[in-house]
Amino acid sequence: MANTVIVTTSVPAATFSDIGLSVPDEKDILDGRLSDLDSALGGGMSKSLTTPQGQIAMSETAIIADKNDQLLSIVNGINPDYAAGRFQDAIGRIYFIDRIAAQGTTVTATATGLVGTVIPSGSTAQDEAGYIYTSLAEATIPASGAVDIVFQNQTSGAIACPAGSLNTIYRAVTGWSGITNASAGVPGNDVETRANFEYRRKQSVALNAKGTPESIYAAVLDVAGVVDAYVWSNHSVSTVSIGSTNYPVPAHSVYIAVYGGSAQDIAQAIYLKNQAGCGMVGNTSAVVTDTSRGTNINPKYTMTWNTPTQTRTRFMVQLENSQSLPSDIVDQVRASIISAFNGNSDLAPKARIASKVFAGGYYSVLNNIDTASVNVLSVTVSLDGVNYASSVEYGVDQIPSLDASDISVSLV
Repeated sequence: MANTVIVTTSVPAATFSDIGLSVPDEKDILDGRLSDLDSALGGGMSKSLTTPQGQIAMSETAIIADKNDQLLSIVNGINPDYAAGRFQDAIGRIYFIDRIAAQGTTVTATATGLVGTVIPSGSTAQDEAGYIYTSLAEATIPASGAVDIVFQNQTSGAIACPAGSLNTIYRAVTGWSGITNASAGVPGNDVETRANFEYRRKQSVALNAKGTPESIYAAVLDVAGVVDAYVWSNHSVSTVSIGSTNYPVPAHSVYIAVYGGSAQDIAQAIYLKNQAGCGMVGNTSAVVTDTSRGTNINPKYTMTWNTPTQTRTRFMVQLENSQSLPSDIVDQVRASIISAFNGNSDLAPKARIASKVFAGGYYSVLNNIDTASVNVLSVTVSLDGVNYASSVEYGVDQIPSLDASDISVSLV
């Protein structure tokens, strides 16, 4: 029988335990490879890293450490808190949800014209940069002569739509005479970010349920083009005012706020999840037809929800003035805050309907620009541009909005 050769190594092994995968430090790997080479050469080997054997040990250490890092990446990909890319997509598929594809910037614009004019869904307007925006729901101009309509950029991506820039009717509608946006748009995205996808996955655990606020919320968030949503149910026998703006919700009614997405798709999602006979409240509605009965007389139901008002937000930032600051530091600060505010950074949570934004959460965002040169003195936030504080709170009928021009940066 052939002799069995037992190969040993002084390199610590990667180990699995109840706490997951543990890998050795690179220094321990290097010491192990130097010890192995010393044994192979009969002992007394120089362990200087400048020698040929030292160079071999360093190269092998880099190879082993890289493989360990790849193992850690695979293991972390199984954890929803750390998963990214295709691992995150796979976890999402367990809940029957897919990553949201690239979508355009959404913005609330005020359309003016003759009273009674119907502006159909799909009507178009153009901003000063030449981008075409499409309305997401039909609207009728009321007695005031003006109506707010949500438009979405036909070009996907985080394209800015500053206040007042969506000001041209692209395709005429009889009776529609003007358009403008009082607040900046909510930037679109190229592909749904890791953080936003994980947030939506957590909410989707109720997607297969019916009749609960959680199931409605998960369903409307899953509608293509929806930027944000909020759901609250009033089980009491009287009207209850909710949120920082004290929005009134009638007895035995559900309040649903949705921003973005097709009105018909939103109505269908609500119809499939809402309790039978439950009241609804809001400024937007669409009719859904029940086709499940297979008869010529199919019932029709009006689904109602609220399209929140874009709420302008302002930041005031003070940095320590220094010669080491990059020349475009103001632009970098504004871009970093806008990115985090809109959920495109893992350093701060996305500003959402009925959420509270803490200015302190943006210190890490700014320090991430250049930790060697950026010293943040203060960050404050405001909704009225006068009273700045450490935090602001949005109502259940408000969608946060932020434009670069509303971020003041001072070098002190």
